[in-house]
Amino acid sequence: MAEHLRGADLILHAGDVCTAAVLVELAEYAPVVAVLGNNDGPDVAAWGADPTADLDLDGLRVAMVHDSGAATGRLARMRRTFPGADLVVFGHSHIPLDEAAGDLRIFNPGSPTDRRRQPHGTLGLLRIDSGRLTQASIVPVT
Repeated sequence: MAEHLRGADLILHAGDVCTAAVLVELAEYAPVVAVLGNNDGPDVAAWGADPTADLDLDGLRVAMVHDSGAATGRLARMRRTFPGADLVVFGHSHIPLDEAAGDLRIFNPGSPTDRRRQPHGTLGLLRIDSGRLTQASIVPVT
């Protein structure tokens, strides 16, 4: 997994960090933005994780939340919740997803450590250039 973190400009964590020590370790590779997950304790909040995050990444408007709700109606719900976002990164289910409709893309990188019912642990790689998401991939790491 470390080979994917080396050279990153930014690391996004969509929650269920479980302990702030993970964020401290990730920050050795690149700056980290994290949101609170349902399994995160007070130490993760004290580290600086909030329930949601709004970022401007080179002109790309990115929102983050841990739990995006039920799969049915998710894209429309994320559009209502984050009306200015180009991309919403979320977690909770640990099930990788990359889906788009109109001008909104939603992205769940899965989990490198808790794969649940998935065949592999995964992480997501995003490439942004001049305010455009030019590449999004979900990479198996286990």
